[in-house]
Amino acid sequence: MTTDRHCEGRVAIVTGAGQGLGAAHARRLARAGAMVVVNDLGVLLDGGQDADKPAVRLVEEIRADGGEAVLSAHDVSRWDQAGELVRTAIEAFGRLDILVNNAGVLRDRSLARLTEAEWDAVIAVHLKGTAATMHHAAEHWRSLASDDEHPLDARIINTTSVAGLFGNPGQTNYAAAKAGIVAMTLVAALELSQHGVTANCISPGAATRMTASIPGRDAQAMSVDDTFSPRWPAAIVEWLASPMSAGVTGRVFMTSGRSLGIAQGWERGPSTAPVEDVADVDTALRGLLAEARSNSAMRGGTW
Repeated sequence: MTTDRHCEGRVAIVTGAGQGLGAAHARRLARAGAMVVVNDLGVLLDGGQDADKPAVRLVEEIRADGGEAVLSAHDVSRWDQAGELVRTAIEAFGRLDILVNNAGVLRDRSLARLTEAEWDAVIAVHLKGTAATMHHAAEHWRSLASDDEHPLDARIINTTSVAGLFGNPGQTNYAAAKAGIVAMTLVAALELSQHGVTANCISPGAATRMTASIPGRDAQAMSVDDTFSPRWPAAIVEWLASPMSAGVTGRVFMTSGRSLGIAQGWERGPSTAPVEDVADVDTALRGLLAEARSNSAMRGGTW
């Protein structure tokens, strides 16, 4: 890996940066010259406290490597604390250029067994947490957009999943949140381009604490397989965060050690004139279904 400090002087927030993907993103951005706010609640996947305090160690590691980083323990699922997180970056480093939304939890359950608490927990961190940080960052950037002498070149980098793009049994809450993140990213791309802000998503394939908890996954095999190393998604985050990605917005990048690609989402399919009689509806829709492409599947192929 070579990093040529493509993010020199830029300021980044990375949420959920204590371990896994978030830690890889934070390290990569710091090595590329960015000043990093390492945001992490310091909790386990089940919500309990993580006594190891990995985010503290990561900040120390970045500083020991010659980089600049500060710690944030703000809860992004709380609107006010998401605002405090954005202010932390501005107060610590004088600006904010890059927002990387990575924080997440899992509460996997089939639709019939899913509890309200499990639904709320996942939606709160993934969907609300992403919305809250985006809101406060956008509010800040919009206030600066009228400064013609210092035009903005800011970035929002959100995290979706193949579960949200293509569906995955047992992950109703997670898939809904991740699909919602894509929709919010598209809206942000449309709204903020006039202010010099791009918004994109990554859909990473990596071995992390979260993927290790998914039923049916061989966590040990994934952890030693370079295909699932967080370094692959982190490289795309560096590119998106840097000036090299100028003008690229509203896209979803699929990234792992197996491949790098672009997910192409909903598109207008075959259509016909409207009909009202139910028999005509049946005839029309059967014809359209025969023309329409099949749904893409999470692990390749269609269904």
